[in-house]
Amino acid sequence: MKVRYTLSRSLVVERSWPFFLDLTVAFGLLAGFYAVLQIAHYWMSGAVPEVQISQSPRMLPLYAFYSVVRIGVAYLLSLLFAVVYGYIAAYHRRLEALMIATLDILQSIPVLSFLPGVMLAMMSLVPSRQLGIEFGAILLIFTGQVWNMAFSFYSSLKSIPRELHEACTINRFSRWQRLWQLELPYAAIGLVWNSMVSVAGGWFFLMVCEMFPVGDRQFRLPGLGSYLQTAASTGNSLAMTYGLLTMVAIIVLTDQLVWRPVIDWSDKFKFENVEAADRVKSPVLAALRHSNMLAAIQRHTLVPLSESIYRSLARRNAKRLASSEQKPRSRVAAFLSWLLLIVVLGVVCFAAFKAILLLKQVPRSEVGTILLGAVATFFRVNISLLLAAAWTIPVGVAIGFNPRLARIAQPLAQIAASFPATALFPVILIGLMKLGAGLSIGSVALMMLGTQWYILFNVIAGAMAIPSEMREVATLFRFPNWQRWTTVILPGIFPYLITGLVTASGGAWNASIIAEYFHLKDQTLRTTGLGAQISAASDAGNFPVLLLATIIMALMVVTINRLVWRPLYHLAETKYRLD
Repeated sequence: MKVRYTLSRSLVVERSWPFFLDLTVAFGLLAGFYAVLQIAHYWMSGAVPEVQISQSPRMLPLYAFYSVVRIGVAYLLSLLFAVVYGYIAAYHRRLEALMIATLDILQSIPVLSFLPGVMLAMMSLVPSRQLGIEFGAILLIFTGQVWNMAFSFYSSLKSIPRELHEACTINRFSRWQRLWQLELPYAAIGLVWNSMVSVAGGWFFLMVCEMFPVGDRQFRLPGLGSYLQTAASTGNSLAMTYGLLTMVAIIVLTDQLVWRPVIDWSDKFKFENVEAADRVKSPVLAALRHSNMLAAIQRHTLVPLSESIYRSLARRNAKRLASSEQKPRSRVAAFLSWLLLIVVLGVVCFAAFKAILLLKQVPRSEVGTILLGAVATFFRVNISLLLAAAWTIPVGVAIGFNPRLARIAQPLAQIAASFPATALFPVILIGLMKLGAGLSIGSVALMMLGTQWYILFNVIAGAMAIPSEMREVATLFRFPNWQRWTTVILPGIFPYLITGLVTASGGAWNASIIAEYFHLKDQTLRTTGLGAQISAASDAGNFPVLLLATIIMALMVVTINRLVWRPLYHLAETKYRLD
């Protein structure tokens, strides 16, 4: 009787488990639909640029919801931009150098340099709705998330093994098939880990993007970032604690419900011939795979749709290959291309002329101060990069090689990377001042807090992408540690490491606007630096100085990238690739 009772109970659990999964999925879909309705209602309401931020813990769920939506929408835009931009830059050699240089410039321009133009433009586009202000904040968060993802996808495309490209050519894959069946899967691991650090970067700049001054106006949006900044400025430590605990809870839930399943799913795209014995596993993904509702949706909608798309693409590609005639380029198309080029050049020349007129208003004494600040910020950025690389490379390799350690360290790294360093910085700064140090040293610490995660997450992705058979060969031949590092680990992670260093360098320049100019209660602390110049000019609405400082920062970053990072990228593409 006991055996029969045990068998019947296990049978009931086995039959009821898919029902509970389907019920959970249904509730999740309904909750998502309700959230879309609520956010649409709020965005289409009247514009309120300056919202009173309540420090009551009861408002935290609503503020957290608004912030999560902003970061989520900014991330989706970043992912779309990264794939499109990286694809064009990787496969169009005439545009590649220009597009990568443009990417270097854009990632080096601080968020505060975007603030006035973006917010005023969005408010003028949608003047009577909250949508304009919200979309302005989303675009600002987008500027802190997108660049490392674009660099990651671009470098992954450039390092795809030649035999995989040849296999696609032999099987006559269309560009769409090549993208979905080769390029996106090959770049999946790098994109996943750079997505995590991008979202962490969104949390880092949330306090800046939800509450900031532009000249005489003060923009303040309801959200977790503005809640934390209001609590920090008023010295309300209890509200700060509640806000930080809420942020940590969101990060942990995001890790368990989103990132851990995505990492488990992306492991199947690892380029290897032997499956790894130990890998990151997600109970959430395993449960979703047993959902009857999701299986039905995939079977009746996604699979037939993808098959019909691939069939139509195959027929179109076959017709194109069967036709031996090369159609001459249409004169109308050529005329429109030249017309578009002339219009773009005209707009660029007009903008450059306006910029020159604006730069003439900068006093000569201010130019010398800006150049001196640029030199100071240059040394701080490079010191922070060296200190960050010294610990992130060995730790990242250890996490990437050990899935058990990754299960513990990954959520901790996510929390640490997403933790707003601007909230922790007052404590660090007060401690350094008691030791006799000032903002010059404290700014290096803040730069590290904001940019070291770019290196760490890219090194983890590179270590996870190393084929298992290469590590097994090193173990079989009993390589000593130094030989394992020089022949397996460093060559394997090299493309990812360069991506991490490039984005960390741009992030350090970007973080200088907060690190060198800091509001602490009723006083403003600043040190000599280009970031301090940009922050002070933004607060005062001094647009000529803001423009000049931004141009100098962009020129310095582009020069470093062309002289240092670009040759290392070429080395990663030619020597350290899996062929």
